Amino acid sequence: MTLGIDVSRLFTEMMLVIETRDLVIKKMVYLFLCNYATANPELAQMCTNTLTKDCANEDPMVRGLALRSLCSLRLPQMVEYVCEPVRRSLVDSHAYVRKTAVMGILKIYHLSPTVLDECGFVDTLYDMLRDPDASVVANCILVLEELMGKGPDGGMAINRAIMLHLLNRLGEFSEFGVLSVLDLVPRYIPANEEEGFQIMNLLDPVLRTTNSGAFMAVIFAFLSLTKNVVEEEGGDNAMRTQIVSRVKAPLITMMTGGSPELTYCLLKHVDALISLCPTIFDDEYRQFYIRHHEPTNVKYLKITVLSKLVNPSNAPDIVAELAECVQDMDSELGRLSVRAMTRIACRDVGGEGCADSIARRLVDMLDLDIAHVSSEAATALVKLLRKHPSLKGVISPPLPRALRYMVEGTGKASLIHLLGECGDVVPEAPYSLEKLIDSYDTIKEADVKIALLMSTMKLFFLRPPEVQGMLGRLLQKATEDVSSQDLHDRALLYYRLLRTSATIGVDMNVIRDVVSTDCNLAKFSNFSEEEIDDDIRDELMKEFNSLSILYGSTGDSFIAEEFQVKFVRMPADHPLDGGGSVGGGGSSGGGGSGVVSQVEDTNNVQGLGLNLDALDDNTLNTNIAPPIADVVAPAAEMDLLGFGSPEPAPTPAGFSLNPAVSLSSDEYQSKWGAVSDASAHVLSIPLNVQPATTADIETPLGQAGVLTMASGDLPDEMKLFLYAQEQGGTGAYFLVQGSVSKSGAPVDFLLTVKLSGGDGGEGDREKAFKFVDAMKVALASFA
Repeated sequence: MTLGIDVSRLFTEMMLVIETRDLVIKKMVYLFLCNYATANPELAQMCTNTLTKDCANEDPMVRGLALRSLCSLRLPQMVEYVCEPVRRSLVDSHAYVRKTAVMGILKIYHLSPTVLDECGFVDTLYDMLRDPDASVVANCILVLEELMGKGPDGGMAINRAIMLHLLNRLGEFSEFGVLSVLDLVPRYIPANEEEGFQIMNLLDPVLRTTNSGAFMAVIFAFLSLTKNVVEEEGGDNAMRTQIVSRVKAPLITMMTGGSPELTYCLLKHVDALISLCPTIFDDEYRQFYIRHHEPTNVKYLKITVLSKLVNPSNAPDIVAELAECVQDMDSELGRLSVRAMTRIACRDVGGEGCADSIARRLVDMLDLDIAHVSSEAATALVKLLRKHPSLKGVISPPLPRALRYMVEGTGKASLIHLLGECGDVVPEAPYSLEKLIDSYDTIKEADVKIALLMSTMKLFFLRPPEVQGMLGRLLQKATEDVSSQDLHDRALLYYRLLRTSATIGVDMNVIRDVVSTDCNLAKFSNFSEEEIDDDIRDELMKEFNSLSILYGSTGDSFIAEEFQVKFVRMPADHPLDGGGSVGGGGSSGGGGSGVVSQVEDTNNVQGLGLNLDALDDNTLNTNIAPPIADVVAPAAEMDLLGFGSPEPAPTPAGFSLNPAVSLSSDEYQSKWGAVSDASAHVLSIPLNVQPATTADIETPLGQAGVLTMASGDLPDEMKLFLYAQEQGGTGAYFLVQGSVSKSGAPVDFLLTVKLSGGDGGEGDREKAFKFVDAMKVALASFA
């Protein structure tokens, strides 16, 4: 069968073998049945009972294999027999069976979407996002994304609880599972800046992965999150600059050490990041030098990227490197190197004298005995002269000599054009062109003829006595030439302009201005790398980490309409609060109520700075921006992430808190600021019950040794500032900023924990987890 031989006539015999107890033979029989089921639907139906019976086998491997085979028969009439085994397997005790059942839902969907809706499998998949096995959760995400990809949301519904739950479990997933979770992050809109920073902190460890797909997905997630963060100073570009600076080093390491295919893909994304944040990669320009063993596509792309990394400090090195590549055996690489040098000179990014230095290099290349190099250099000089007319004295001397030895038509047309532009400083210009006019019939390239006509007309207005005779001969030949319509029409235009001037006395200065207007200059520039429009670049960045970056065009240009998935950011209906739910600003109070200054730090990607100058009666100022309506997913009526009522976590062994700890507000703030934000631990405690007031949380925590510095009941969440001290040992202080959302079940108690007085290493992380476990025990009535 695997060799392509038709053995379907053995179907009946193979059905008898399905009863075997040998797992390997059973797997081969299942494969046979699935392969020939569509060709023998009647016989395939006869094995339904056996497969259904195997779905209840005591061996989980047999159960999973039987269910996979049952769902893979691809027979519409079998759907009704498949649904019940799938439903039972979704609650199986073994993870392999459960994840196979999840994929079976997708197969049912492709056979009969209506049956899927009747069975309510979508709701079940949302509920299974809390499955203890990460591979099952990953399959649920993949299936939900495909089931709902063509819907208005562009994929599975996402809310705050789902997003944070998945991100907190990120370390449990395999590489492919991590990718499925990371693909959801760009579609999620954080409710405020603080939540965006928390998500970034959760994603930051993934940057140490060796999986390039996960690494690029994190970068895309970071860039998407910064769209919703408006900094007080610098704006969104400053935040993006921080993000790209953070990922630069690991990105270059992965690029230089990967396979050629991976290197090319990462180079394309680096190119996109350079367009987004110029100058970030300038100091790493040597990493983009070409290597002899690299494939041509990587070399070509590196040349393009190098020209974008130029600044006054590195311009000499980069130009010297490009000049070395000019004489490479690969002619296309040589051409690209010349064009890259010309772009550097035209953009004026290399500092004073850079354009002059490059122009002299290009002039020297005109004398090289390499046809494509001298031709490309002549073409580049046309563009350079247009940008820097002051370089005419550098470019003009070798033009007559170079024209005699130029072979390629494009280069010859460029030199003729330059002679027309520099005719006032090149004494030999008319005589060099006259030789070409006398041999007009031997010229084959239309571009050369057009350039000759244009340059001769320009020289006529600069040096009439020398050019008049040969211009007449050229106009006669060109008007009779039918090989090029453009050439013929242009010659007639010039002839009629001159004739009009002679007959009715039109000012020759007017005709000179018409002729000297170089409308055809772009024709000789021959530069394919143009600047990408800002709108196109923004659209491409929305499809970062995809083929769109490699192709340089959005997905709708190369993906058929029926396969396109609409990218929708969710939740889409809550307004973004620029100041955050506890945004910066002044404080106000009255009626004897004490006031706590707001949490504010929008200039730090991991910023959670505290300002607790005015502590009084544990009340937070609530005179802030309008409340944010937390969005709940369409299936929010279900208990998406409610873990039932599990037993309280046991108190961590060998860990206890000091019940007599005491801190003043100044000490609290000083200790918080002394610990870097990068050392903060962002964790969460799921709550099954919504606390009515902050006191419901403060009381049990206080009994466990976790005391409250300040708290407040805000419109959309409860805010608490807590502290505790480890009993004995180092006596480290635990400083906590916590928030409880009021969006309904499931509820998360989000914690940002800093350890003051710890060792700053892995031991601090372990203590932070033990501390949170102690909080879970104290909040057993909620969590």
